[in-house]
Amino acid sequence: MDLDLAQLSALDATVTAGTLEGAARALHVTPSAVSQRLKALEAAAGRVLLVRSRPVQVTESGQAVLRLARQIALLTADATRELEGEDGDRPVTLPIAVNADSMATWVLPALAPLAAELSFDLHREDQEHTTALLRDGRVMAAITAAAEPVPGCTVTRLGAMPYRPMATPAFRARWFPDGVTTDALTRAPVVVFDRRDDLQHRYLRLRGADVGVPPLHHVPASADYLLAVEFGFGWGMLPRQQEPPGGLVGLDPDGGVDVVLYWQQWKLRSPSLDRAAAAVLDAARRALVPTATR
Repeated sequence: MDLDLAQLSALDATVTAGTLEGAARALHVTPSAVSQRLKALEAAAGRVLLVRSRPVQVTESGQAVLRLARQIALLTADATRELEGEDGDRPVTLPIAVNADSMATWVLPALAPLAAELSFDLHREDQEHTTALLRDGRVMAAITAAAEPVPGCTVTRLGAMPYRPMATPAFRARWFPDGVTTDALTRAPVVVFDRRDDLQHRYLRLRGADVGVPPLHHVPASADYLLAVEFGFGWGMLPRQQEPPGGLVGLDPDGGVDVVLYWQQWKLRSPSLDRAAAAVLDAARRALVPTATR
């Protein structure tokens, strides 16, 4: 394939913006020019790369070309920054997928020292699903529960986030007067992050409870999830890093779910991506539980 950089940039911008009009604004050209570049890129690739919906959808062939486009863009940005030095005013943008609990507890402090030099495009996604964003080229790195590397990526074990069932004392007294029994777990309301969150269900299965029986409250934001548990909506699985100093109590001192996390990133020698990876790995050593000792 004879691929043109302007055409690759058009693909990247269109997927990022979701529309040809948004890509045109980002590239300072007309939507017609973006469309022509995309058609030329598809002709060069011999494949349909985008479905022209709103927002646009990347085909399987388009995912491979999108990864290439963003890898070239990252390398170009790194080279430009190196040439311009401190005079450069365009920070490198790094799209990274992060699970909500890591973002709410230890990832943002880890990346904060780099925020003046790098632009972070953080995608919040459940740790069981972040690798999908790596596969389709939307992110360059991800914190994930998947140990198997995505093709074209390296994987590093970060450690475990221990989750424990927590509730208010009043909730525990009402719903678990005799402790955490199977019968109580099938009746007590549960706070679930969203419909892709399986943590509470994993715990219920471990305790032999029917996951389809308890009433559920869906609260899809880490801070609000914690508030819902504190307000007594139900019990919920909270990471050790987020457990408040008071107000909530553990339901099951001997039970819980440990989620092992990994860092996956493109096999690409990028100073910017390497700096972000080093910051995440260093913070994980302090925030997570080393799985080798568990």
